[in-house]
Amino acid sequence: MRLIKCHGKKLIMKELRKSYNFFVKEVNLNKESAGYGLVRDKTTLQKDIASIASVGYGLAALVIGVKYNWIKYDKAYNRANGTLDTFIKNVEGINGFYYHFVNMQTGKRELNCEVSIIDTAIFICGAITVGEFFGGEVREKAEFLYKRINWEWYRNRDTNLFYMGYKPENGFWGHWDLYAEQLMIYVLSVASPSFPVNKSVYFDFVRRKADYREIKDIIYTYCGTLFTYQFSHAWINFMNLKDSSGIDWFENSIKSTKANRQYCIDNKEKYKTYGENSWGLTSCIGPKGYREYGSKPCDVDLENDGTISPCGAIGSIVFTPRESIKAMEFYYNTFPKLWGKYGFKDGYNLEEKPWFAEEYIGIDKGIEILMIENYLNGTIWKYFMSNKYVKNGLEKLGFKSSRSDNLINKE
Repeated sequence: MRLIKCHGKKLIMKELRKSYNFFVKEVNLNKESAGYGLVRDKTTLQKDIASIASVGYGLAALVIGVKYNWIKYDKAYNRANGTLDTFIKNVEGINGFYYHFVNMQTGKRELNCEVSIIDTAIFICGAITVGEFFGGEVREKAEFLYKRINWEWYRNRDTNLFYMGYKPENGFWGHWDLYAEQLMIYVLSVASPSFPVNKSVYFDFVRRKADYREIKDIIYTYCGTLFTYQFSHAWINFMNLKDSSGIDWFENSIKSTKANRQYCIDNKEKYKTYGENSWGLTSCIGPKGYREYGSKPCDVDLENDGTISPCGAIGSIVFTPRESIKAMEFYYNTFPKLWGKYGFKDGYNLEEKPWFAEEYIGIDKGIEILMIENYLNGTIWKYFMSNKYVKNGLEKLGFKSSRSDNLINKE
């Protein structure tokens, strides 16, 4: 396949539309099905399995679709409304939390997976977004789903940390003890009108800092993978906000993204895939399956193999717009095999033998479409941040504008 060269805004819009298509085509639209509205986790590897996080991104995609007239308002409203009904009635979970992976047709647990706090949070962020956009029954149902989440159940009272996961067979395990993608959990949980947690849970996870070359004081994540600096920011606009301890999470993501890119530049002699415009180490499909790729600073011995995912750089477009757009242009104009029906595929690797993924993953297309639209118009930020519980959560955690020192929910 030969592609006509494409640059800048035109390419951004091509990727936005193609990513949107994933969320309106890889979805169960059978109104008689118990799984109506469920969105696939992956296009080829797990065709009968939905990810609840994919559904969260898919709900937000409906807002974007209406904005660009890619879908009629009423049709999008009905899809959002029906999807929330599916979660109210059929999707399997415990105490308001849902299983990470569920069957596309039934909504029942798949892959012996965990009841996931982070994936439930991503779904709820999508539900809140469509609730604010559409209003009416959609807002009522989104609020109902949010209110029934028992955040206290998922908190370890001895450590005052949220657990990482739960399975009925063996209980809870792990903790969100370091910074990662979980900031949304604290905002949602402290503001819950039914099962609120104390704001101290936000301050009790460890903020480890390190430098990468000239980039100083990065509050880094355990594995150094880029999505951990992106996912909460897709919903919460931390730009010009600082918490009560003075942390600017938006600036921190800028620094971590620049460090990730610089790490790829520094290691381009080791890996042929890496370079100035081929960067963004994040979790994605590689030649040996789904893996967690990352960069320094981190706490692990990195097991990179030269794989790059376009969603790494694209998902950081609000932090590093110039560098992210140049990466998009490089991917599109250099590697036709990296482009397909839903835009950029999930990964590529030029090491021993050039390899290009045939896979699209919901959360990776999701972070692309939300961050691109936030970069262009701030649409998802606008609706999510207008929610009264989100405003309350940010206020309770002490977030203030670094410009005027006003509380986030003050006009």
